[in-house]
Amino acid sequence: MYRYLIRPILFLLSPETIHHLLILFLRIIFKIPGILPLVKRCYHVKNRSLETEFLGLHFSNPVGLAAGFDKNASVYKEFQAFGFSFIEVGTVTPLGQTGNEKPRSFRIKKDRGLINRMGFNNHGAEEAAVRLARKRPKGLILGGNIGKNTLTPNEKAVDDYEAVFNAIYDGVDYFVVNISCPNISDLRKLQDQDSLELILGRIMKLRDQKEIRKPVLLKISPDLNEQQLDETLEIVDRLKIDGIVATNTTVSREGLKTPEEEIRAIGDGGMSGAPITARSLEVVRYIHQKSEGKLPIIAVGGIMCVQDALNMLDAGATLIQIYTGFIYEGPGLARRINRAILKRGAGKKS
Repeated sequence: MYRYLIRPILFLLSPETIHHLLILFLRIIFKIPGILPLVKRCYHVKNRSLETEFLGLHFSNPVGLAAGFDKNASVYKEFQAFGFSFIEVGTVTPLGQTGNEKPRSFRIKKDRGLINRMGFNNHGAEEAAVRLARKRPKGLILGGNIGKNTLTPNEKAVDDYEAVFNAIYDGVDYFVVNISCPNISDLRKLQDQDSLELILGRIMKLRDQKEIRKPVLLKISPDLNEQQLDETLEIVDRLKIDGIVATNTTVSREGLKTPEEEIRAIGDGGMSGAPITARSLEVVRYIHQKSEGKLPIIAVGGIMCVQDALNMLDAGATLIQIYTGFIYEGPGLARRINRAILKRGAGKKS
């Protein structure tokens, strides 16, 4: 019903407009007594064989919602109802910022993808910390995706990452350091060895000072070549980063069905969805093989259907996250993935 009736109606409006309307709708509808537990019964797949251990955390199933949907840690309770065991909030920056100018999010329907240049629009770390302190649904794991403010120069970026890390530390279960988003000016330059080592080194030192040790993962770009991946993995190993999130959006526009003039009219931005499925899978498989299966991986990017999810798990990921697939395939995608995992036997451990 979603694909043939609801989605065509939703796609009459811009992606960002629909996003805001969806959040408003969920907040209102879930205030009606009985609606939230009813939705959970419809979408949650409960089975012990789906339970997954990852970096010392217990997940009720391997499917999560990627960063970007709940930028301000304001609707994780509502989205958890659709069958997700974990939700990654953010990207959170020290200060609130409006992001890039609109329009900044575009569908490329012929390719089942999205192009966005949102620019880390969020309310800032202080507000996120307050919302993360609220009572959460039982069993829900929360990740914190952290970044720098747009106006912060790269030479001071490490201070931004430190500020957000400290501000939301008590409210999340794990962290994802985001230095690979293409929508912040010069952000991806932080992927070079010196900058990356400085930021990750500072974060790991801070983590070691905390009373409770929480996992730190690095989110990487699908646009890194093999040499860059190797260099990144060397730093990850040397600094004892806990895991990898692979991958972010891509700046590549290769192999699209959408006419070139339409793509040029959209302009800059990171592309997600089906166009990056193959590359994300390739990166996940490469990291798994290169690390001899020792480096825990969360796969994200181009997971548009059940088979995409199973392929990521087979390639070496322990957990997966969806975003664009949720938009194109509807709220039942997590349920379908979990049922498929159950059908073939699940419960990877890492």
